[in-house]
Amino acid sequence: MTRAAVGSDRRDGGRVAWQLLLTLWVGSVWSLHFVFLPALEQSGLAPLLVDDAAAMLRPAVLGLSAAAILAQLVMLALRMRSAIWQDLRAQVMVLAIVAVGAFFLFREVGQPLMAMISYLVVAFAGLVLAVQPRPDESTGEK
Repeated sequence: MTRAAVGSDRRDGGRVAWQLLLTLWVGSVWSLHFVFLPALEQSGLAPLLVDDAAAMLRPAVLGLSAAAILAQLVMLALRMRSAIWQDLRAQVMVLAIVAVGAFFLFREVGQPLMAMISYLVVAFAGLVLAVQPRPDESTGEK
């Protein structure tokens, strides 16, 4: 295998990992809040049961999201090396990590409305990140 082929395989692996992580955390946050929980409400389950499911699933999804966001941030940092904080993707991921932390903080102190706002910040930060070009696309590599 030539050096060019090895480099190409590495870039392809980075592309796949970036898209997979993005799909994992953004898709899970959006599908839980806007698809799964409303479907449970529409199915006729008791509201208390739906609230219990939400109280159990939201922290799990945000924990998964935090791990995926951190992995993406590391990937971006390794790729860019300098001026990472000037990149919109890095700023959005830091916002999402802060919002995840705020969610758990507000949940712990008994502020459910602020926790929900933090959850929605994570969801919309993910949406903003999803419409941004991948790191390999923005540098002009193919």
